[in-house]
Amino acid sequence: MFPRVRAYVALTKPRVMELLLVTTVPSMVLAHGGPPGVPLVVVTLIGGAASSGSASAFNMYLDRDMDALMKRTSDRPLATGQVAPRSGLVFAWSLALFSTAWFCLLVNCLAAALSVCAILWYVVVYTMALKRRTEQNIVWGGIAGCFPVVIGWASETGTVSWPAAILFLVVFFWTPAHYWPLSVKYGEDYRRVGVPMLGAIRRIDHVATRVTAYAAATVATSLLLVPVARMGWIYATVAAAGGGWFVWEALRFQAAARRSAGAPRPMRVFAASNAYLALLFAAVALDPLLRT
Repeated sequence: MFPRVRAYVALTKPRVMELLLVTTVPSMVLAHGGPPGVPLVVVTLIGGAASSGSASAFNMYLDRDMDALMKRTSDRPLATGQVAPRSGLVFAWSLALFSTAWFCLLVNCLAAALSVCAILWYVVVYTMALKRRTEQNIVWGGIAGCFPVVIGWASETGTVSWPAAILFLVVFFWTPAHYWPLSVKYGEDYRRVGVPMLGAIRRIDHVATRVTAYAAATVATSLLLVPVARMGWIYATVAAAGGGWFVWEALRFQAAARRSAGAPRPMRVFAASNAYLALLFAAVALDPLLRT
């Protein structure tokens, strides 16, 4: 029984849910201007986890053919046969219906609508329309990962305002800078299945240049939150210093890519992007908490 339960949990891509935890709660803290109510945070995270899990399960169902051929994804439950395709599809639909009803009944209808948009964007726009067709797949498909910040904001306020829009854009610009180094590492996998991820079809120096541009755009956008949301010195310091470090790592990757195809270490930028986003959103939460 436990292996089967683990297989269904794996369908939800638990590591992807880390973005939900990293961005939703700080967004709620900023929207509230201090500590939000614990019950609302809990129900928002449960609904968000179900929504994210649904999108991931749909994604695995649709991509099960190529997942079986890629080393990085060959152990996924639908690729190995641990979960039957029909069962995986039913599971995905169940989570989608549950998350929508949960948000409507326990949070508000705007949060429910944004949750549905996130699922549809990841499944229809990214997985079905873009992923196998264009190198821009992760740029526009990555919008799905931006929704947790606005869902958190909407859960707290019932609206979506400018600070939430800026946080949305921060995640939008961060996503390609975060994912393209990973696509370099697993380029052979993507070439094997014909998926045009940037790192699989472009020279590494081209990828590094794009990573640097998006990292810089991420940092510039994050600094807009200082005047718009009246952030204090804690956030401003982390956004500037952490952002400078993130861009520096991207520039090192770019310089190494120009010198030698064998020298760059893309996963160093990948790790830096994760640390940067965690630090930035920690500052989003800490700034209003310490001011109160």
